[in-house]
Amino acid sequence: MSKQEHISTVAARPVHASIYQALAAAQAEMGPVLKENVNPAFKSRYADLASVVAACLPALNAHGISVFQPMREIDGTRFVVTILAHESGETIENPVPLLVSKNDMQGLGSAMTYARRYGLMAMAGVAPEDDDGNAAAAAPPPRQEQRQPPRDPGPTAADMAIKALSGADTLERLAAIWGDLPRAVQGHQSVIDAKDAAKARLSQPSNETTNNEEAQ
Repeated sequence: MSKQEHISTVAARPVHASIYQALAAAQAEMGPVLKENVNPAFKSRYADLASVVAACLPALNAHGISVFQPMREIDGTRFVVTILAHESGETIENPVPLLVSKNDMQGLGSAMTYARRYGLMAMAGVAPEDDDGNAAAAAPPPRQEQRQPPRDPGPTAADMAIKALSGADTLERLAAIWGDLPRAVQGHQSVIDAKDAAKARLSQPSNETTNNEEAQ
């Protein structure tokens, strides 16, 4: 692209008086957040950070909004802060706490990826596409003579959720499994109890760590 073409492209871009006007215009142009990764616990698909960025960033940039996500410590707690900065000078911020399961760079990196993904989705107002809803809409209706009495899928879905939550081996994995559960399943008290029990278990120091501390 020549210098003159670049100048013409910049001049053609819409200019908004405030970040909120720019964000509203950008949201109207954002594509779907595609679920391109597989959750083995439920054999379901989920959207990773790259999918969220691909859905949001081009539209945001086209309307004069840049995105950056630094890590900050606020009152002793570490956060990833998603910041939308408009060319007018206005900014919007959304801090997401870092829940680090392992005290090393790998654990920190994984936690930052999750925080960036959820922070950007919340700020842009997007959500992953509803695969279950799309599949149901595309499926042909059953023949009248073959229609069976409706079954309540709640207990079966809840049992699967409880099993997956109970098998989580890190707080990060627990958060990922919980985040991918349908809201209807998250509302079951037995599922909530399983999540809380797993969180309490994973928050406790390991026996090896405790024994080492006692030996010292």
